[in-house]
Amino acid sequence: MSVNSERRAGLRRARIRSLPVNSLVPNMLTVISLCAGLTSIRFSLNGNFELAVLAIVFAGVMDGLDGRLARLLKGVTRFGAELDSLADFLSFGVAPAFVLYEWSLKGLGGFAGMGWIAVLAYAVCCALRLARFNTMSDQPQQQPAWVNHFFVGVAAPAAAGLAILPVVITFQFEGSSDVLRSAYLLAPYLMMIAALMVSRVPTVSLKRLRVQRDYVLPILLGLGIGIAALTVYPWITLALCGIAYLISIPLTAARYATLARREEAKTRPAETAAAVMPAADVVPSDPQRPPHYH
Repeated sequence: MSVNSERRAGLRRARIRSLPVNSLVPNMLTVISLCAGLTSIRFSLNGNFELAVLAIVFAGVMDGLDGRLARLLKGVTRFGAELDSLADFLSFGVAPAFVLYEWSLKGLGGFAGMGWIAVLAYAVCCALRLARFNTMSDQPQQQPAWVNHFFVGVAAPAAAGLAILPVVITFQFEGSSDVLRSAYLLAPYLMMIAALMVSRVPTVSLKRLRVQRDYVLPILLGLGIGIAALTVYPWITLALCGIAYLISIPLTAARYATLARREEAKTRPAETAAAVMPAADVVPSDPQRPPHYH
């Protein structure tokens, strides 16, 4: 082998061992999200619940960016998908439940164990949801295009936002603290969020939402106003976002049911025609020969 051939072979091996930068950037954001979730737990242990909530919100922002950047930069890898699931479990399955436990659920008195049961139920349901999501993504099914606009159950980041919603409301309205901080109400609420994660209830998904050109400017204007409101009135803005998502769940389920009925109405005539067609296409022939279907 010549010197040039050996050099080209060495460069080829180096390229195989190296990774492109575009595959590292999404993973970096995922690691940042993981660190934010861990930091939220630290803040809650120190009693700084405002920073704990903000750390979870920041983790949600990073989680929303890493997947989109991976698809945009064509850096989607199996390693990145597994890392993202592990980061989601900690940042949205463990950290919010731990914050609620430190904030309220450990104060159940003689029923303190019920608060911890609610925390465990939330964390386990989040793990089960992420495992189901990974399994469904590995086994793509033939489905109508409109199904891609829905999640099955509440997504982990959205569930984390719903879990910390009572905490956010008390930051804005201190008078509601006595009611919303009641562990006897918070424990069933957390278990309800856990059940929604593993349920089959359809929820809205914005991953494949397409926007018409006429609506681009209004959406950008609304985004600017939302960011301004978030910087000036962070708690009320976050609370309104959480309440809006809660309201959207039954509306989304009703919309999914309507689309499913339309799809069923369209497929039923085709199935009926397919069942009748073979009998109508039989060509009379010699009784000794089997019938032939076109």
